[in-house]
Amino acid sequence: MKTEDSVAEQAVAVATTGLAPPPRAGAFSPFRYPVFRAIWIANLFSNIGSTLQGVGAAWMMTELTTSHQLVALVQASATVPIMLLGVFAGAIADNFDRRLVMLTAQVGMLIVSAALAVMAYAHWLTPDLLLAFTLSVGVGTALNSPAWQASVRQQVDRSEIPQAIALNSISFNIARSIGPALGGILISIWNPSFAFAINAISYVGLICVLLWWKPQVRLIERRPILPAVAIGLRFCATNGPVRRILMRGLALGFSLAAYQSLLPSVVSGQMHGGELDYGIMLGLFGIGSITAAPFTGPIRRKIGLEGILAVGAAMFVFSLILVAASDRVLYALPAAFVAGLAWVMILTTLNTAVQLRAPEAILGRCLSIYQAVTFGGMALGSWVWGMVADWQSLPTAMYAGAAVLIASFAVLRIVAPMPRPGEGVIDAP
Repeated sequence: MKTEDSVAEQAVAVATTGLAPPPRAGAFSPFRYPVFRAIWIANLFSNIGSTLQGVGAAWMMTELTTSHQLVALVQASATVPIMLLGVFAGAIADNFDRRLVMLTAQVGMLIVSAALAVMAYAHWLTPDLLLAFTLSVGVGTALNSPAWQASVRQQVDRSEIPQAIALNSISFNIARSIGPALGGILISIWNPSFAFAINAISYVGLICVLLWWKPQVRLIERRPILPAVAIGLRFCATNGPVRRILMRGLALGFSLAAYQSLLPSVVSGQMHGGELDYGIMLGLFGIGSITAAPFTGPIRRKIGLEGILAVGAAMFVFSLILVAASDRVLYALPAAFVAGLAWVMILTTLNTAVQLRAPEAILGRCLSIYQAVTFGGMALGSWVWGMVADWQSLPTAMYAGAAVLIASFAVLRIVAPMPRPGEGVIDAP
């Protein structure tokens, strides 16, 4: 029986044919493509900057307010635009040159991040203003993400897509391992405005690479935005395998948000930690993510989509329970590492599963719908778990997140099972 990766390896090469000698299949083979390598490096520095800004914004909110819900909403404000605008961004990515879409988004985020740095330095920020800025950066991310993810097919051969997705995940999670500790140091010796300024500068490298990149012209059948969105929604709603993947992404995102959104409050309140402690927790999360990325594909081939999601969910339940029970950062460090492992195993698997089942003509829309559903679940979860923490306590919210993750996984494994090996995979563009 064919596996996910073996089916992908038999697929027809598309726009990247001739960009580089056919690489041997391997975890790092996409680096043989100069365009992928340049974008990956530039994106790494941009991701580090974004992580610095996320750390700075979350910690600054703990200084501006005592509300756990407002602290959790910092995480939600970065994901709500993906939920609300993602499907339109996907249609834009399919209707226009994806490189130009990415350029527009990057320039916009640079301007917003620079303004945030100035406002923070002048001590003009309030909780509402801080959320408005993080929401604005989230809008840029929502516009950029479908075009960036869909452009992978223009950077590497189709047979290398799973490896390229894993490497992009590694880039993001290298940033998550370096950025938080660096952010904690910068905040402790200066203030969050320095982290915001570095993030603004980090967009410059990626903008330069995108200006240099001249991708092969892609045939575009342009449609009005709303009808184009409707086509993507109809495909995702009527395609059984994709619909089931989206249902799993929504439920997993809702529960996983309990860890991400409440961690700043847990570290600063329950564990009586400081900026550096928070950075170390996030850094270990990133190290766990890096560790998992190269092995996600082999694990998926051995135990299947359902198996790898089950392992990832069990690991996340362990992390939520351990963090909820810890009153010192030292005791929670293993949970941060395990949560990073689980995060990549779950999200990389879902992303790859959608990519391999989406037609090229509507790839951007399918990816944006996947992101809107998954990150929408995270945004809703951030709000709900923040309310639970304010109503009861932080440990109660974390325990509740673990319980909901177990229950939803058990139900959806029956109601919406992950696709069987090869089911729904599109062999040709």
